[in-house]
Amino acid sequence: MKTILYTIIALVAFAGNSVLCRYALKGDAIDASSFTSIRLLSGAVFLIALVMLKNKGAFNFKGGSWSSAFYLFVYMVTFSYAYITLDTGIGALILFGAVQMTMVIFSIVKGKKLQLIEWIGLIIAFAGLALLLLPSGSAPSLMGFVLMAISGIAWGGYTLAGKGAKNPLIATSNNFLKTAPFVIALFLFTFDSTTISNDGVILAIVSGALTSGLGYAIWYAALEGLKVTQVRGFTINCAYYCFLWWCYFHQ
Repeated sequence: MKTILYTIIALVAFAGNSVLCRYALKGDAIDASSFTSIRLLSGAVFLIALVMLKNKGAFNFKGGSWSSAFYLFVYMVTFSYAYITLDTGIGALILFGAVQMTMVIFSIVKGKKLQLIEWIGLIIAFAGLALLLLPSGSAPSLMGFVLMAISGIAWGGYTLAGKGAKNPLIATSNNFLKTAPFVIALFLFTFDSTTISNDGVILAIVSGALTSGLGYAIWYAALEGLKVTQVRGFTINCAYYCFLWWCYFHQ
């Protein structure tokens, strides 16, 4: 039950990121690069403070990995730029579909035999992404679709890299911290197009500290249990994806 609860909380947090990011970029409160940079840095600060508070001022800098940090950065930067052209619901559909397909395809490549519920999840994800690409008045922009699909693949990579994390909170904190060089490079590359407002900064901080930093720590905590309750994990994922589709067709 703890694993299921952690999984649901993490998925809700990730969906909240879509709302916060789209709201910030749609209202021109902040540019995509600044939103990503503040989101990552605030997530790192929040998580490090949380670890130090828990460990009486001590922090272990040996957790996490550079590969996980790279996946995390790619996920966030493509996520932000995708939402310049995508609506919240469509972006979430593409993201979760790409994540699910990445995870299942990785399992197939590794020689794992999928169970029925896993095949159903893969079919739902593939059908959803294919349907979005059909010509229609509500079809997303191709660039937005590609960027969000890359974001989903990166999140899938981050998830796979984090399955062996012994301490989810330490690992997540160090992963966020290790994105600092990528953030600096992004900021320098996009400095001339920077747009920042108080509202935009607040939205980015909330997204970074709570729905991203804390959300990813909870997600890493759920991964260990999902090894044992894999079928239930995929069931939750399928149900959540179906719920997103219901919201999309009733918005």
